[in-house]
Amino acid sequence: MAPVGGTAIQDHVALAEIELCGELIIAASAARGRLSLESIDEVLKVAEERRTADR
Repeated sequence: MAPVGGTAIQDHVALAEIELCGELIIAASAARGRLSLESIDEVLKVAEERRTADR
């Protein structure tokens, strides 16, 4: 709920999580069966995050 006065506070982490969940839902609905762990990692960009963290 937004505070009185109309100022909205955005939780960037929560928004990012919601976006990732949406991407997973889209991928799952387009798949012919269950998503593999590799497919889930690809949707969530896990490999990209690992490369970025290793730098």
